[in-house]
Amino acid sequence: MQEIDFISIVHKRTTRDYLARVNDTDFPKAKAATLAKKWDFDYWDGDRRVNYGGYKYIPDLWRPVANAIAQHYHLREGDKVLDVGCGKGFQLFEISQSVPGIIPRGLDCSSYALKECKPELSDKLVLGCATELPFDDNEFDFVYSINTLHNLKTYELEKALKEIERVGKKNKYICVESYRDEVEKANLLYWQVTCEAFCTPEEWKWWFEKTGYSGDFSFIYFE
Repeated sequence: MQEIDFISIVHKRTTRDYLARVNDTDFPKAKAATLAKKWDFDYWDGDRRVNYGGYKYIPDLWRPVANAIAQHYHLREGDKVLDVGCGKGFQLFEISQSVPGIIPRGLDCSSYALKECKPELSDKLVLGCATELPFDDNEFDFVYSINTLHNLKTYELEKALKEIERVGKKNKYICVESYRDEVEKANLLYWQVTCEAFCTPEEWKWWFEKTGYSGDFSFIYFE
């Protein structure tokens, strides 16, 4: 288990006005969070003040991440790869382009996202929750989850981490939101609309060790 950062190169491209988001009286933060947690149109393709403001596939946006992941974990044709919290499947699609011939599978709790997914993956994605993965033990050569697990309630984290460990043979990778100081904590609170598990890196590592999660991990911060 090691900390390895694949995600910051994409995360840091976005400019965020934390105070404007939390002080918007025309569109209160509580309203945005209520809409976002339905994981429906508003979360993915609605008003930017709710969340993405239009989550569209941008060719090659996530390809550098996919290439780095594929190279690091030596993915090859025939490998079974699972994305837990796949959304519309864009990252999973990029990995399938980086490594032609992999067997991609994805799971997400949003029926809207799955309906709007990359058409190439429409028969590879299933509706479900990270706490109960509908897959066999040791089914996948690589399991990953990017920006998903922090959206679970604290009491759900143990089961989700154990499920990821269960379905993966060896290589696993998790990326979650975190904070290292009070400034980043405040920024995270101001910006997020779906986060439930607010943990420092040390607390996340405690969860990994407690649940027997043996894979790699990284954190994104709101600096």
